[in-house]
Amino acid sequence: MNLAPGWKTYWRYPGDSGVPPRFDFARSENVKSVTVLWPAPHRIEEAGGFTIGYKEHVVFPLHVVPQDKTKPVVLRLKLDYAVCEKLCVPAEGSAELPLTGTKSSLDGALATAEAQVPKLAALNDGKAFAIRTVRRDTATTPQKVFVDVAAPENAKIDLFAEGPTESWALPVPTPISGAPAGQRRFAFDLDGLPSGAKAEGAELILTAVAPEGAIEVKAKLD
Repeated sequence: MNLAPGWKTYWRYPGDSGVPPRFDFARSENVKSVTVLWPAPHRIEEAGGFTIGYKEHVVFPLHVVPQDKTKPVVLRLKLDYAVCEKLCVPAEGSAELPLTGTKSSLDGALATAEAQVPKLAALNDGKAFAIRTVRRDTATTPQKVFVDVAAPENAKIDLFAEGPTESWALPVPTPISGAPAGQRRFAFDLDGLPSGAKAEGAELILTAVAPEGAIEVKAKLD
């Protein structure tokens, strides 16, 4: 996606408002599965809150698994998405691309985009850039979640939180003070849970973004 100055589109979880892109490959030929990879997004401030997404330019790499690896693939995409400046405009697109397995002049651009996809990591894995702790405070109403992220000094760090299903709508975490030395602390209200959902034991997806890369960690709320 190439976006005009001042316009944005959204990550898989858009934050306080917005519409994420929806990729439909159902009409493809010789395709067993398609996995959309999401490059690390950015926090975008707007009136009344924050959205999560992209400006200027973004490439979404795809991992395509054919039904029969000896035959070519025809990838057919139907895309529903939104682009926003002051107001959001719903949009749709379609594309068809034969995949024969040969090299392409765009291989370098795809490799660059894939390098921007958050790497899967474990909670408190001991690395210099890691999500150290996730703590739920049950003494407040609504309950709060505190996340401490270890990161290089002076590096600009951001954090995004998703629930275990798309029906969760968690607030965008806010940087706060009080973290141990060498760490950054973020907090968000445990709000936006779907009806009947319980916080205890829920597995959150936490994405930490730094200038040199991004990580994605699954963490259960105790």
